[in-house]
Amino acid sequence: MKPSVKLAILALSIFLGWAGWTGLNALLRGDPAASNYGAATAVPGEHTMPKKINKSDTDWKQALTPEQYNVMRKRGTERAFTGKYDNFYEPGTYVCAGCGTPLFSSRTKYDHGTGWPSFTEAVEPANVEFLDDHSFFMHRVEVRCAACGAHLGHVFDDGPAPTGKHYCINSVSLDFTPGDPASDQPASKPEKGSGKTKTAPLPKTEVATFAAGCFWGVEYKFGQVKGVLGTTVGYTGGLTANPTYEDVCSNTTGHAEAVRVTFDPSVVAYEDLVREFFGFHDPTQLNRQGPDHGRQYRSAIFYHNEEQREIAERVKTELNQSGAFKKPIVTEIVSAPRFFKAEEYHQKYYQKNKLKSCAF
Repeated sequence: MKPSVKLAILALSIFLGWAGWTGLNALLRGDPAASNYGAATAVPGEHTMPKKINKSDTDWKQALTPEQYNVMRKRGTERAFTGKYDNFYEPGTYVCAGCGTPLFSSRTKYDHGTGWPSFTEAVEPANVEFLDDHSFFMHRVEVRCAACGAHLGHVFDDGPAPTGKHYCINSVSLDFTPGDPASDQPASKPEKGSGKTKTAPLPKTEVATFAAGCFWGVEYKFGQVKGVLGTTVGYTGGLTANPTYEDVCSNTTGHAEAVRVTFDPSVVAYEDLVREFFGFHDPTQLNRQGPDHGRQYRSAIFYHNEEQREIAERVKTELNQSGAFKKPIVTEIVSAPRFFKAEEYHQKYYQKNKLKSCAF
């Protein structure tokens, strides 16, 4: 047999062996998205994972930007020092850009000097999951959102005390909810590579999203509820990517003015927020609230998991049957799609401008 033929057979054998090993790992892991994750194998944890969010690949392509889809669903990596949260140190909570699950706190963020946002620990251990990653002929530990399976980045053992962990995360995989869960003070930026960071016990947090007309007043009202840690106004439920306020006001984007609420479930239950929501506005008005008309002002609850959906449906049915409102409730209860943060001047608009007409 010619040497060239022997080499070809040997190369083919090595490739088939590698492919078989990769496929076996995927089968053992039971991961339906195994084709996207190569030879990653699950590292079992001792925490119960949050409720899973399952979407088709087509749905993810529609919900995410091309860059987000490449990183979060195809395990891509944004270029170092280009992410919007690399040199960002405002107080707040970093949530999954795909599903809104709280992931990291500004209090555990630090500058590792590598060009990506770095954290020492997750807000809640159960909100992230870890998988062995053998891509590029090396071993790393991948970090994913435990709720929707989005690729976030990797975790290393070269972080500062007390955890010694370095969560190296892609900015594009994150959204940011302002308002630190444990302090009203901004997180201070440490010296590059110093590893110095604030640490404090963090409450478990969850996210809820509501639409009830003009989001200025709705945000203010939710902000007064004990147990609510942060609020963000934005646009959701439509088809237009990255809409402006003018786009949404044209009533052509399909988006609703909405408020994303980060809350501590040990202080205020999701059901309590739903009941507050129905008390904030008239849920029997279709596509309007008071003088504001259009689909952007519709009444809607955007649930983030099955438990939230069941609670919202139950409370809506209960209120309809109780006769609490003279007309049937028209509030939509739909799965939370991508949330687009509104322009900065809309954030905490009532507090900035004291517009009581929208808040009462």
